[in-house]
Amino acid sequence: MKIIKTDGVLSVEEEQLRYLDGLNVEFVEKTLLTEDALIEHCRDADALMVLREPITARVLAELKRLKVIGRFGVGLDSIDVEAASRAGVQVTYVPDANLVEVSTHAMALILALTRKLKQFDSAVRAGRWAAMTDGAGITRPDRQILGLIGFGQIGRLTAERARVFGYHIIAYDPHMPAERIAAGGAEPVGFDELLARADIVSLHVPATPETRNIMSAQALSRMKEGAILINVARGGLVDEVALADAIRRGHLAGAGIDTFEREPPSPDNPLLALDTVLVSPHAAHYSTQSYAEVRNKVFADVASVLRGGKPVYPVNRI
Repeated sequence: MKIIKTDGVLSVEEEQLRYLDGLNVEFVEKTLLTEDALIEHCRDADALMVLREPITARVLAELKRLKVIGRFGVGLDSIDVEAASRAGVQVTYVPDANLVEVSTHAMALILALTRKLKQFDSAVRAGRWAAMTDGAGITRPDRQILGLIGFGQIGRLTAERARVFGYHIIAYDPHMPAERIAAGGAEPVGFDELLARADIVSLHVPATPETRNIMSAQALSRMKEGAILINVARGGLVDEVALADAIRRGHLAGAGIDTFEREPPSPDNPLLALDTVLVSPHAAHYSTQSYAEVRNKVFADVASVLRGGKPVYPVNRI
């Protein structure tokens, strides 16, 4: 049997390789980021371990030996799960390794932006110690409303952390009953009401046709004047040009962006030119612990399937 890890990013250590003990398996690491590369190099693969590679219906049709795909993370927008199911290929993922990290990163961006740390830092480095006016408009958390779009596991953890600081939490999630949102410590509201009321809007939804461009130019225009936007979810949820324009015009006060539609973002992405935008390199998921956990769980599930067993974290039913 043959396992090919195709991302070219995540390192593999002895801890992960131990999950393959007892399997007569060849483990190969390659960087295969296109459909053509995957088809050319993976025809003899029994298993793939993937991060962001395009596992499309075309790719799956060519990989006749494939039994299992393990995704390093939770998002599945790069995998055609329906095509995998038709081909009898088990897909696994890791839905719980990064919950603490992503919710913590969201709060870090929220606090840094609302406390205007970037402006203060720049002022001090420029020799301006008397820079208190750079923080004009800073408001106590208990006077602010945090609006969460999406109230799944990460949204709920973000709410839990935000309540400690005193934020009032409102949440919109069309797939969750209002009583469950309330039980999670947030006031359930509609999408338009959230945009109109929230001082901070934080995105916690997957990338789907339904959520693509959910923060369009129109949605951004309906946000409260002076609000900030946080995206630690997925690229493609935000119209980045419209967001930059809304910030330049003063309608919005700033943004915290961890995920971009194009990654890495182009140097001419207008958000990168704005002092009130705080960015990070799709790193919200990362900690030493989560990095190890996500790799371990993928190796464990792929090994289980190759041994004829069931995965702990299945995406589809095979």
